Amino acid sequence: MLRCIWHICYTLAFIVCLGSCERTPPAIVVEEDPSPPKSPEEEFNSFILEPGMKIQLVASEPLVQDPVVITFDPDGRLWVVEMRGFMPDIDGAGEKEPVGRISVLEDTDGDGKMDASTIYLDSLIMPRALALVPGGALVAENEALWLTQDTNHDFKADTKVLIDPDYAGSAMPEHSGNGLLRGMDNWYYNVKSRFRYRLADGKWQRDSTEFRGQWGLSHDDEGRLYYNYNWSQLHADLVPPNYLGRNKNHTPTSGIDHGLTIDRRVYPVRSNPAVNRGYIPGTLDDAGRLIEFTAACSPFYYRATTLPNEYYGNVFVCEPSGNLVKRNVVREKGFILAAYDPHPGTEFLASTDERFRPVYITSGPDGGLYIADMYRGLVQHGAYVTPYLREQTLSRKLVAPVNYGRIWRVVPENWKPSPTVRLSDASSLELISQLSSPNGWNRDIAQRLLVERNDKGIAVQLTELVTTGSDPLPRVHALWVMEGLKVLDPLLLIRLLSDQNPIIRTAALRLLEPFARTDKKIRTKLATHILAAAPSTSAKETLQIALTSAVLDANAALPVLSGILEHYDSSALMRDAVLSSLQGKEFQLLKQMMYLQDPGNQTADKEIFLEMLTTSVVRKGNTKEITSLLKILDHQDLLDWRTNPVLTGISIQASNPKLKPIRLTSPPGILTRSDLNIDPSRRQALSSMFEWPGHVVTPAMRNHQPSLNEAEQKQFSLGRQHYLTTCAGCHGTDGAGLKRYAPPLIGSEWVLGDEKRLALIILQGMEGRLEVDGKVYDAPDILPVMPSHSPMDDGAITAIMTYIRNEWGNNAGPVSRRTVGTTRHTSQGRVIPWTADELNKHMSEQKKEEETQ
Repeated sequence: MLRCIWHICYTLAFIVCLGSCERTPPAIVVEEDPSPPKSPEEEFNSFILEPGMKIQLVASEPLVQDPVVITFDPDGRLWVVEMRGFMPDIDGAGEKEPVGRISVLEDTDGDGKMDASTIYLDSLIMPRALALVPGGALVAENEALWLTQDTNHDFKADTKVLIDPDYAGSAMPEHSGNGLLRGMDNWYYNVKSRFRYRLADGKWQRDSTEFRGQWGLSHDDEGRLYYNYNWSQLHADLVPPNYLGRNKNHTPTSGIDHGLTIDRRVYPVRSNPAVNRGYIPGTLDDAGRLIEFTAACSPFYYRATTLPNEYYGNVFVCEPSGNLVKRNVVREKGFILAAYDPHPGTEFLASTDERFRPVYITSGPDGGLYIADMYRGLVQHGAYVTPYLREQTLSRKLVAPVNYGRIWRVVPENWKPSPTVRLSDASSLELISQLSSPNGWNRDIAQRLLVERNDKGIAVQLTELVTTGSDPLPRVHALWVMEGLKVLDPLLLIRLLSDQNPIIRTAALRLLEPFARTDKKIRTKLATHILAAAPSTSAKETLQIALTSAVLDANAALPVLSGILEHYDSSALMRDAVLSSLQGKEFQLLKQMMYLQDPGNQTADKEIFLEMLTTSVVRKGNTKEITSLLKILDHQDLLDWRTNPVLTGISIQASNPKLKPIRLTSPPGILTRSDLNIDPSRRQALSSMFEWPGHVVTPAMRNHQPSLNEAEQKQFSLGRQHYLTTCAGCHGTDGAGLKRYAPPLIGSEWVLGDEKRLALIILQGMEGRLEVDGKVYDAPDILPVMPSHSPMDDGAITAIMTYIRNEWGNNAGPVSRRTVGTTRHTSQGRVIPWTADELNKHMSEQKKEEETQ
């Protein structure tokens, strides 16, 4: 429920800010005529920057063409992925021709501008990702991942070996894997992908990980990954990768893919008629400007000190369709991240040149902000070009020319270039000193080089930095170097559990896990520390304790996790973290909770966790545990508020095809008791999960929602999980609504009526007076606003809608993902919540428009 309140407060602040915090916007360039290409000098004059900043040209065509990824090597050379085959014409003809390349740019005279280029690798088909590795580079092209090696050190690839033929996952450029970002944990991560990679003992390994993002990613000082989607500008992981999905009996709905902001507004300084859905009302404003993100990409977390201090930790996001780059200020509260636009009404960087197409951002050894500008008229891939965009592009002559491209650098007005230190020539001791650089790029490069050199002889110096340093950032990098070199001492990590800095303590907890799994003495020491520390740690450290507790024995893990729940049961992320650490121990904790003599007062948060825990027990499918749970429920003295969430947790799995009916010797007592008011649909679902003499379960009995097929039943069950995380804090676990929070969903015409209207409510929020089933709800009886849930993906929203339209006696049938996706696209431009009157008027106008077509 705290999550709900914080989200609402943020929404209210955002709405107020839209009305009162905007700077006076610059004059708008309105252009409907052909938009000819400009020279780099002319484009330079088109930029509008935040005060105190200047932009500099680093490279331009023909030196660089169609740049889509840029990265610096340890000696300050700029490597560029050039997607020269992208959309050669309006139909994309020739896109599969091997004309892509990777170039290495160098500033030979130290003036801050690249003046030399070496083609490292050419004849590539739509290259899209690059990572510098020992002896060469990982390259993603033609839908596969390749290891290329420069064997004679001339910056030209001599070998190319296939690493993973399935890297891309899709032939569509907008939906193919990319990224290859080296994380702090020494794995290479990707977006639009479920794969990560690592070099271990001379061989490249592939591992599965959570699916995230669309184009580009970065990480912060603690290694948290940041990414986005074209429609939602900023997401991040609140926990390290591969934690929350460990328990196969639980489906997490938080922690990964966390939306940092519901703010979708952008503020171009020119009209943007050539956007794909420019014909849809609300996509463009009266001046023809793009209203909200439609092509958000490449979020970059700035970790340098060249820009003023206020920019450290900001995230910059590209919007090529709007010819701009947005700046977001990130704030942390406990273990939750949020972001906001510091200057609504103006952007960090915007251009009046329609062909300015920022698609990638990075930083380098000088701490400047580098922007890859694809510089072209058409940036939409052919598979998604609408008739409107086709007409706009052809009539305004935006197709040609192609194979232009620029790279820009943003720095303070008084900045001057300085000589670049060649880190590839640095000794291991010199690289260790680079771990203390204020520039995150230096720290990352030093960590990578130290791990790649595999010099285990530096363990003493790394240990000294870890134990005597005062700044946590170099210390945590040193720990991950030691992890990569396999020289970590578990006893050192045990000592670090008592360190003064929480970043070091949480890193030590995480790094101790592999040792604790195999060494009972280490596991015991870890358990002793956690049991003593857990009650008094910060929220953020408690979250890591919850995750790390998976390696503890049950006699230590259960008390720790139970204690965490007592303080954090209102947090969806903490509930997911606890359940992720419970695989194999779920029933032990459930028994413990059911046998408590005093379960405490009933709260929605307690009910949610108890139901989720029960669901994980049932999904595990252990007959002995499930029958034991029935016996617990048979006890008269245990029938209190715990009964309903447990029954719901059991029955919600009734349609799970993997669960076969469990054979009993007699009917479950819970179904024969007259003193229980069990919902008829729940009773039917429970009956379909068990067989006893005289009661045989048929396929028809297993389908307790006849209006849903098997796939939709799965969607329904997933919807319940998302509902508990996102909606139950205000609408209640039973859909009846909570006083002073939200109205009921049972029998609500807003739920059962037009599914597009319901999608609009979830996507964009709702505020003000509302009538439900003849009763009027308004503040203070309910919260003044239901926040937007636009950062949620279409699948999650579809699941929630299918669930609430078919639960608690509601029977409105399934919702398709296409409905949600189409509604999202056709409602672009709406950035504040609806009122009931506005929404009904909008739906009425849409209906009339459809009838006239």
